[in-house]
Amino acid sequence: MKITGTTKLYGLFGTPVEHSMSPAMYNYCFEKWNLDCRYLAFDVPRERTEDAVKAFRTLGMKGANVTMPCKQAVIPYLDWVSPAVTLSGACNTIVNDNGTLKGYITDGEGYVMNLQTHGMDIQGKKITLLGAGGAATAIQVQALLDGASAIWVFNKKDAFWDFAQKKIRELQEAFPNQEIRLYDLEDSRLLKAKIQDSDVLTNATRVGMAPLENSSLIQDMSLFRESLLVTDCVYNPRKTRLLKDAEKNGSRTADGLGMLLYQGAAAVKLYTGQDMPVDEIREEFFKSR
Repeated sequence: MKITGTTKLYGLFGTPVEHSMSPAMYNYCFEKWNLDCRYLAFDVPRERTEDAVKAFRTLGMKGANVTMPCKQAVIPYLDWVSPAVTLSGACNTIVNDNGTLKGYITDGEGYVMNLQTHGMDIQGKKITLLGAGGAATAIQVQALLDGASAIWVFNKKDAFWDFAQKKIRELQEAFPNQEIRLYDLEDSRLLKAKIQDSDVLTNATRVGMAPLENSSLIQDMSLFRESLLVTDCVYNPRKTRLLKDAEKNGSRTADGLGMLLYQGAAAVKLYTGQDMPVDEIREEFFKSR
């Protein structure tokens, strides 16, 4: 497709972005649907976030994805944000609605949609979540919004612990009829008990990606069972040590690439109202991963 005087601009804000697959994914959709749109990646450090949003307005951009380190910094410069953004404190998608900049977070939606494609309706389900960082927070928020009955978060008592406690308390106040608790990852007996009572086990830490690709936070193979869906937010490698162990010991699994693709699909839906061809995108751009 040719770029014309009416071509609409979409983009990615954050740094580093040179290796991002977002331009390829979104431009593939625009071309498939014959839309007069183009998507570019813009390297934006955190301290230039306000400038990027001003440029967004000035250029009349139609939408943008936001990656680290700008996910939190972008929020004050938007006109409206979704409840999920307010609860999570992060935004990864901006939509220009006739001059009103609206902020959304689709990471949690990608997680829930990935579960659904593996036969898991999250409503009423119990989740053990390893990690309490940005991805984990987005998962917590969306899972609670979609009706999960309990989320048990396990994190190391490190420098991040106090922040995690604060966020969990905020979510407890926002969702008084659902259970969300934070526990010490080193408490192996409690971790075992919660996994045994869970429908879903999810790793939202960096364990499993290089240089920890041969590591897993779960060492007790007896915790895996047929009724447990084990998922990972790590998507490179596709099959982490956690997922390999889970499959070998009888659990169903869902890899992190699914979450990545479906969060992109949720953004595409916001931009165009159309459903991203997830299977085509997976085959076209991620077959070798």
